[in-house]
Amino acid sequence: MGIESLIIFLIVGAIAGWLAGLLVKGFGFGLLGNIVVGVVGAFIAGWLFPRLGVSLGNGILDAIVYATIGAVILLVLIRLVKRA
Repeated sequence: MGIESLIIFLIVGAIAGWLAGLLVKGFGFGLLGNIVVGVVGAFIAGWLFPRLGVSLGNGILDAIVYATIGAVILLVLIRLVKRA
């Protein structure tokens, strides 16, 4: 992975984490937290969606949508665990 790919990966993670924080009220993690949430969300979506037969595409906007959906799933699971 080149430096450009790593920078894009981190930017996508930050955007996805920020969007997920807006969609799931009550979560604000700052820049580093948003990157972590977005990257973990991307891994969740990358694992889950192919098993469900869902494919969004290969562009950068598709990557942001994928990671955002995965991050929302992650934040909802965190919320459920905190309530239990």
